[in-house]
Amino acid sequence: MNSNLPPVSDSSHSSTPHKSTNVHVPTPKFFMPVFLTIIISTLIYIGVQLSADLAHVPPLSLYSVVLLATALFIALGFEFVNGFHDTANAVATVIYTNALPAPVAVMWAGFCNFLGVMVASGAVAYGIIALLPVELIMNVGSGAGFAMVFAMLIAAILWNLGTWFLGIPASSSHTLIGSILGVGIMNYILHSASGASGVDMDQVMKVGKALLFSPLIGFAFAAVVFLIVKKIFKKQLELFQPPEGNKPPPPLIRAILIFTCTGVSFAHGSNDGQKGMGLIMLILIGLVPLAYSLNKNLDQQHLQSFSQLSEQTASAIYAQHADIPDEQARNTITKYIQTKEITPEVVPALASLTDHLGERVGKFGDLKDIPESEVSSLRNDMYLSTTAFKRLDKAEQLPKMDEAQAKTVKEYRSNLDSFLQYIPTWVKVAVALALGLGTMVGWKRIVVTVGERIGKHHMTYGQGMSAELVAMSTIAAADGLGMPVSTTHVLNSAVAGTMVANKSGLNFNTVKTILSAWIFTLPATICLSGALYWLLLKVF
Repeated sequence: MNSNLPPVSDSSHSSTPHKSTNVHVPTPKFFMPVFLTIIISTLIYIGVQLSADLAHVPPLSLYSVVLLATALFIALGFEFVNGFHDTANAVATVIYTNALPAPVAVMWAGFCNFLGVMVASGAVAYGIIALLPVELIMNVGSGAGFAMVFAMLIAAILWNLGTWFLGIPASSSHTLIGSILGVGIMNYILHSASGASGVDMDQVMKVGKALLFSPLIGFAFAAVVFLIVKKIFKKQLELFQPPEGNKPPPPLIRAILIFTCTGVSFAHGSNDGQKGMGLIMLILIGLVPLAYSLNKNLDQQHLQSFSQLSEQTASAIYAQHADIPDEQARNTITKYIQTKEITPEVVPALASLTDHLGERVGKFGDLKDIPESEVSSLRNDMYLSTTAFKRLDKAEQLPKMDEAQAKTVKEYRSNLDSFLQYIPTWVKVAVALALGLGTMVGWKRIVVTVGERIGKHHMTYGQGMSAELVAMSTIAAADGLGMPVSTTHVLNSAVAGTMVANKSGLNFNTVKTILSAWIFTLPATICLSGALYWLLLKVF
């Protein structure tokens, strides 16, 4: 092919997709031994860490062990299938621009996913959990709690597997959120008469906006970035031509493509990996509360600081707070969280519960000294307290405070979250392994769709670079804000944006299929998880 030809822009050109031979490069012989070694080593590490955590708690019954193993297997299965979908998008551009051989790209993306998961903060994990009804989170160790977790995970896995099998890039984020909403809605239908709360619509709207606007941002920004790249590098026509055979891009463009693939894979791990972490923490808290309800890594100084901050915060939000029985305070705060209706009793109840929390924690020199009978109660009271503070703060219903008092309350809330929002290292490793291996095993179906079927013409070097750069930036920004976004949505829309900007044309059959999956993912998973939750309630 003559590299001096002008960029393809005539819509009359054949719409038959250009196939890449790079996508079919065979996997190196060393891959399988390395693959198995990593799996075995990681499983040994997870087993040792899990055994160490459980060594300090009463022995689990056979039923609990089986339930724990099954729940962890299904939760990690969700992340494994997530790797089929979302992470495969990250490697599509480097494979179809020949920046890296397909096997190398896939292994590199899996490794970057691993690193991304390992440095994740946990903010997205607990943001996802906050979508669930408060009573299910507080009673996650009950039959309803187990039914909730299994229904969400099984529904998400079934939808993800179905769309992957058909080669449709559906969003794992949408899938999981739909599953969570289905459980919340069904829980409300079944138990509304007894005061069950519905779905937290404020949190749903926050997550929904992130999922809605991120692909629009990806489409628009990728188109703009591509046009800027075209302007800057207008003399380097080869950047805007489809690759010749397996010829790699120029060194600078190749470096940028590899860098952005690395960034997308890393950002995807640090964002999407947290969703599995949050669900695994729910499982662990429900089945082994003594080991996982509270962050056991906090030292004595932290506990004493929490005790002092509790007393100061209680006085700051309600100076003349009286001792209210904890059960009465819990009922008042729970009702407020469920109904969002503020009453004169809410702030005094929160002040009393806050003061008592400090007293209860301050009695212990180490969280490991807290008896089993009190661990779950402490965690639930902390969860109620932090949720109530967030709700009151957002609705501007907290009492007026001076600067020093506001600082104290902020510090107390941060201190409170440190007890609840933590992820053990072995959980991160397990999720990272599942996500990375999922990428390495199931990448090809989605990569072929993104690389060959979104546009009418083969992806150019410039398009691949622009799409990846925008996707990396969008996902990293969302991760920093603690907002879940869909890697699939962002990257697919970014690729489509570059196709439109280059006048390469879109393959509307593929685009319609992808849009249909995006549209039907939420209602389908809501119905599926709701039905599963209803069925599993009978089992548990």
